[in-house]
Amino acid sequence: MDKALSLLSLCRKGGNIAIGEEPVGAEARANRARLIVVARDASDHTVRRVRSYVAGTNQPWIALPYCKDELGEALGVNVCAMAAITDVRLALAFAKSLDSVEPTLLEELSRRAERVTQRQKEEKAHRRNVKIGKKHR
Repeated sequence: MDKALSLLSLCRKGGNIAIGEEPVGAEARANRARLIVVARDASDHTVRRVRSYVAGTNQPWIALPYCKDELGEALGVNVCAMAAITDVRLALAFAKSLDSVEPTLLEELSRRAERVTQRQKEEKAHRRNVKIGKKHR
């Protein structure tokens, strides 16, 4: 199994992925899908569904070089035509592990990951300030 499929398996173990049409649709409607992936041999109907999920949002989707069987095996199911990664850092790592990803997608995911990191730093500083007080200089 290559690195990209290993990352998908890690997403599954961490609970950071939605597998299948209905769960992916729910995550996309809730605007929690950071990256939607589609198997290369997914039907036209499935691709149209994914496009309708992301229409009008800034949620990206990519077609993978893996078939449904390979994707399903990595995720621990029989077959999988689509999945949604819900963690931005895992989505970025997954996109970087693929060879044929647009640079604009990588830039956008990198920007989002930096924003998440910055928000977490600010939240940590806020909790510290509330706990021990802010030092004035």
